[in-house]
Amino acid sequence: MENLSFGQYSLVYNAFSFTFATMAATTLFLWLGRSQVGHAYKTALTISGLVCAIAAYHYLRIFQSWEGAFNIEQGVTGDFNVTASGYAFNQAYRYVDWLLTVPLLLIELILVMRLTEKETVSKSLKLGGAAALMIILGYPGEIATDIPTRVLWGTLSAIPFVYIIWQLFVGLGASIENQPENVRELVKKARLLTFASWGFYPIVYMIPYTNLSGSNVTVGVEVGYTIADLIAKAGVGVLIYMIAVRKSQAEYGDKAVG
Repeated sequence: MENLSFGQYSLVYNAFSFTFATMAATTLFLWLGRSQVGHAYKTALTISGLVCAIAAYHYLRIFQSWEGAFNIEQGVTGDFNVTASGYAFNQAYRYVDWLLTVPLLLIELILVMRLTEKETVSKSLKLGGAAALMIILGYPGEIATDIPTRVLWGTLSAIPFVYIIWQLFVGLGASIENQPENVRELVKKARLLTFASWGFYPIVYMIPYTNLSGSNVTVGVEVGYTIADLIAKAGVGVLIYMIAVRKSQAEYGDKAVG
């Protein structure tokens, strides 16, 4: 790891800490919120909470790895100096997290739409498989030390990414239009928020291609991925909860609670 300024180190440190707390809190909110929805939507909230729980664990490990990668020493002038400790910052934590959570993010959206059993299984397998492939192909580029290798694996990873986006807007388009009127816009917002947050990941992935260098690249990538994770997991999770509550009220009435 290259040396950072204390401000750069603190920015990433606080971003990881905030995200861990947010993911943990969202997990509790979603799992406790299962009592507010009908039986058909409990699994969607369970999976949504599981996504945030997995993310919370990995952000704790990312936070610990970030601490371990640097030494903080106070200089004679009172300023803090940040130097690499010699222990590598573990990028694998993010990709293990994504390998588990990204397919589940798509599955929770499918489940809350309450499609037919055949459609649910088919779309979950297709989208979940494409999501896992996207993460697997992206990892070699993330840890590459040269730009051509990063470009190669990033391009390969973009193929299943484009397929997922196509499925979200074309494959699920008719199903979304068939959703109850009181939740249709929320489902569209959940789809759009998923697309927006996922679209942010490749932008962050390409930061090393820019004129930024050294510590600026490290900070940009870590903060960028963290923001995207917050939106894609906690943000979408809350929307999933709102959709489940509204659909439960419409379908179950007072029996939705319990």
